[in-house]
Amino acid sequence: MLAGGGVCLLAGLNAALLLLGLPAPVRTDRLADIHGILMVLGFLGTVIALERAQALRQGWGFLAPALLGAGGIALLSPAPIVLGQLFLVLGSALLAAVYIALYSRSREVTVLVQLLGAVLATCAAALWMRTDVAVILPWLVAFMVLTIAAERAELARLAMPTGAGEQLLGLALLLTVAVVVTLLRPAVGGPLFGLTLVALTAWLARHDVARNLIRSTGLPRFSAAALLIGYGWLALAGTLWALGAVPGAGGGPLANHPAAYDTVVHATFLGFAISMVMAHAPVILPAVLSVRLPYRPVLWVPLAVLHTGMVVRVGGNMLGGADPFAYQTGSVLTIIAVLLLALTAIYLVSTA
Repeated sequence: MLAGGGVCLLAGLNAALLLLGLPAPVRTDRLADIHGILMVLGFLGTVIALERAQALRQGWGFLAPALLGAGGIALLSPAPIVLGQLFLVLGSALLAAVYIALYSRSREVTVLVQLLGAVLATCAAALWMRTDVAVILPWLVAFMVLTIAAERAELARLAMPTGAGEQLLGLALLLTVAVVVTLLRPAVGGPLFGLTLVALTAWLARHDVARNLIRSTGLPRFSAAALLIGYGWLALAGTLWALGAVPGAGGGPLANHPAAYDTVVHATFLGFAISMVMAHAPVILPAVLSVRLPYRPVLWVPLAVLHTGMVVRVGGNMLGGADPFAYQTGSVLTIIAVLLLALTAIYLVSTA
């Protein structure tokens, strides 16, 4: 099942090269069009669902990651695109069912937040059968952000003050409302969604134990650095979203600015989400695969390459796209960073 997510990751990175106008190992007619879906639901969705199925420890729960991975692979195949879309809808719906089962066991507020994210992912997959990826972008972003925020809250719950979990749930509900409004009234929903993202990021930055662990050493410091830098990118994405960077998100100063839109998308899914993957990989992979992945300083290399690439890419965007070399260089660096993470993990596991 993890291999299915890996195939989606490699295909998504290949599609990124196509979108950049650069040579890519594989070229198909629809690969570039499904880049975002492959990365979010095919790769990240599969990894999240697999980790949650492991936590549930019931056989049916593993259908969620299996269907999400199969959905991504079906999109890559010559089969009708609707087959892959149906797999993604079913896989996301089963992920929501896994959260329901986990909530009945724990009654934790954080699981409710994750459940909201899975419901939004299911809606995104269903909507994609009728509309463009750009329209479902808020739904996909909310899925990723709520899932990660709730998992961070689970880890920090002993250090959080009373009522912090309820605050997170309130922000999650507000973000969900904003997502729906972006579909019905984009000019109102866009700024609301962006501002709520900023508020949620501020909540994370305040309550995450990473603030204290950044002064430690070894793996805790590495994870804390990846988390805090990721929060910075998410805050930037929310701010730009509130200013109208996303098409249809109101008439702000960044309305119809394609470079700002690119920054929002990749600050969220690369600067934030992939940085979160790097922060949690030494914990998630051992839990999912029952292997040792010891911390070694080499883990800093893919993290540094990722965020260097993001700075170069965003810098190219700030030049209004006038410097495509900077934009392409930054983008390629982020692709290299993801591949380096996979290679580093393989190396650490094999030499543990």
